[in-house]
Amino acid sequence: MIKNICCIGAGYVGGPTMTVIAANCPHIKINVVDVNKKRIEAWNDSDVSKIPIYEPGLSDLVKQARGRNLFFSTEVDQAIKEADMIFISVNTPTKTYGVGKGMAADLKYIELCARQIADVAEDDKIIVEKSTLPVRTAEALKNILDNTSKDVKFQILSNPEFLAEGTAVQDLLNPDRVLIGGEQTEEGRMAQKALVDVYANWVPSDRILTTNVWSSELSKLTANAFLAQRVSSINALSELCEKTEADVNEVARAIGTDSRIGPKFLKASVGFGGSCFQKDILNLVYISRSYGLQEVADYWEQVIIMNDHQKRRFASNIVKTLYNTVSGKKIAMLGWAFKKDTNDTRESASIYVADDLLNEQAEIVVYDPKVTAEQIYADLDYLNTRSSEENRKGVTVVNDPMECFDQAHAIAIMTEWDEFKDYDWKSIYNKMLKPAFLFDGRMILDHDKMEDIGFKMYTIGKG
Repeated sequence: MIKNICCIGAGYVGGPTMTVIAANCPHIKINVVDVNKKRIEAWNDSDVSKIPIYEPGLSDLVKQARGRNLFFSTEVDQAIKEADMIFISVNTPTKTYGVGKGMAADLKYIELCARQIADVAEDDKIIVEKSTLPVRTAEALKNILDNTSKDVKFQILSNPEFLAEGTAVQDLLNPDRVLIGGEQTEEGRMAQKALVDVYANWVPSDRILTTNVWSSELSKLTANAFLAQRVSSINALSELCEKTEADVNEVARAIGTDSRIGPKFLKASVGFGGSCFQKDILNLVYISRSYGLQEVADYWEQVIIMNDHQKRRFASNIVKTLYNTVSGKKIAMLGWAFKKDTNDTRESASIYVADDLLNEQAEIVVYDPKVTAEQIYADLDYLNTRSSEENRKGVTVVNDPMECFDQAHAIAIMTEWDEFKDYDWKSIYNKMLKPAFLFDGRMILDHDKMEDIGFKMYTIGKG
C-alpha cells in the first residue's frame, strides 16, 4: 500500500492533482516539491486565496489538506527518499534550440529529475510520468534510472493528465477516465495496481483504464490533437460564415446535434491557447516526421496553422476596421488568460493579438481579473519582438476595468470571463470615442443588442 507520495513540480498539474489526491486520501502523506522557492512560499501562504494557481474550488481543498497530509517544500532530496511513489510533473516545453527546434518536447527537466531520483533513492520506487511527454519517454527514463542508481529498482508508469484549466478541480474529482500505462510484466502490473488503488479512493473502477505504457503516452497527445482539431475546424468555418453571412453559432448548433459529432469544442473564437494543445500537436508532428510519416505530420500541423491564422486575422480585422491604422489609438483588451477561470496565460491569443497591434503602434490597455501586470509584461517580453521598455510604454495594465474605456477607440474581448457579460455596456459606449468599435473574440455578447446601443460590432463567425 502506498503511504508516501512525492510530486516533483508544483505547477498547474502537480499542485491541483496532489491537492485532490490528498483531500481524498488522508491516509497518504503527500509532499509537493519544487526548486522555485517563490512558488512554494505562495503555496504555503496563510491566506489560501494567494496560492499561485487560480482554479475554482482549489483554495478550499488546499485549506482542508495542507498541514494535515499535504505539504509544500523545496526539500526535494528528502521527499524523494521518503516516497514510495514519485510523480514527475515538471515543465516539458517545446524546444527552442537544436534538433527538433519549435516542435519536439524539451525533456531536459525530465532527465534532471530522473538523475536526481537515481542519485538520492535508497529503496525501490514507483515513478509516475505526469508531465505531457512524447511516446517512449518512459523507456529513456528507465534507461537513466537503471544505469545510474545504486541497486534500486524502479517501475515506470504513465499517468497523463486530462485536465481542462478552469475546471481542473472538478475534472480531478469526477474524471471521465484515469489512464495508467505500465510495463506488461508482473512487476509492472503490481505498480499499476498500486496507483489504481490510490485513485480508487474516489474514482469508480470502471473509469480507471490500464494500458501498456506506450499507448498511455500516445493517448495524451492524441486526445489534445483531436480536441484542438475541432477548434481549428470550427474556426476555419467561422471565416467562411463571415463571408457568406451565415452565423457560426447556428452552424455549430446544427452539426452538434448529430450524435456522431456532438456539441463539444465547436465554439468559434479568436484561437485556442494553453499549455497543452499547441505543444502536444507540435510534438505529434515532430514524432511523425521522425518516423518518415510526412503526410501524417502535415495533416496535424495544419491544425496549428489554422489557429495561428485565426489570431492574425482577428488583429488584422481590428486594423482594417479602424480605417487601416491603429497608430496612437487606444485599444481596450478585456482578458489576458487563455480562457476564463484560470490565471494561466501560456499561448494565450491575447499575447499574439497584442503583439500584432503593438507592431501597428496601437496604445493598448489591458484588464484581466486574475492575471497580474508582471505576467502580462513577461508574456510580451518572451516574444522578444521589441524591448521590455517598449512593451511597457505601449501597454498599460489596469486593476479596474472601467479605466480601460475612457476615450478608447475600440474594445477587444479576448477571454470569456463571465463578468464581461454583466458590464453596463451603455455607459461604456458613452465613455468611448465615436464611432465606438467592439470586437467580440469569444462570442459572449448579444451582437444585435450591442449594435442597438451604438457599437460598430464585430463578432467572430457572424456575417
